[in-house]
Amino acid sequence: MRRLFARFGLPEQVRIDNGMPWGSQGDLPTDLACWLAGLGVGLLTNPPRQPQKNGVIERYQGVGQLWGEPRSCTSAAQLQRRLNQLDRWQRELYPTAEGRPRWVLYPGLKHSGRRYDPAREAAHWDLRRAREFVGSHLVRRQVDSQGKVSLYNRPYRVGTLWSGRTIWVGFDPESGAWVFQDEQGHEIRRQGAIELSAARIRALDVTYRRRGCHAAKPHKRSEAAQPTKR
Repeated sequence: MRRLFARFGLPEQVRIDNGMPWGSQGDLPTDLACWLAGLGVGLLTNPPRQPQKNGVIERYQGVGQLWGEPRSCTSAAQLQRRLNQLDRWQRELYPTAEGRPRWVLYPGLKHSGRRYDPAREAAHWDLRRAREFVGSHLVRRQVDSQGKVSLYNRPYRVGTLWSGRTIWVGFDPESGAWVFQDEQGHEIRRQGAIELSAARIRALDVTYRRRGCHAAKPHKRSEAAQPTKR
């Protein structure tokens, strides 16, 4: 993505689906989503199980299979070369209904106008934006027998008094702390969010991944009304 952004510029938004590594189906945002937020790139999430809402891309996937013929490729590199050629045909050569290629009709395809240089990412990547994005999420957790809950696969202590109970967890962008609340929205305690540093987010190292193990599945969001963050 860094190479693409350097070539075409930063987009205003990226359309994503609900699966990893893009979306998290109502849980805390993924590492990649946090990184994009820090760059000032918005996320437009596709509705689950509604491919027609993303019809242009779904159609393009079909064209890629027809023109790229992945089954006849002997390596991933060969398939990538074919898809790069397909992308050039679609943008620069293939005529639209008006007889001109998309490259001419839509100049924004050449560059978004928002410059991006991977070597200077730290200069324009903003931790505040990333933290505000995480702060817009409120997630439900079940406290375990040891009085802990898991956030990004790391245990956080809430207290054995809350063992077996359901609580809500939000994030305060100003203090950089997780905020634990009871089901009525009253604050229980706060703890610093060690994973939400600029270095970790930019390295896509927010989620703790045990070697040889898959990350834990996200907790499902309750359908019930959510408490107000306080």
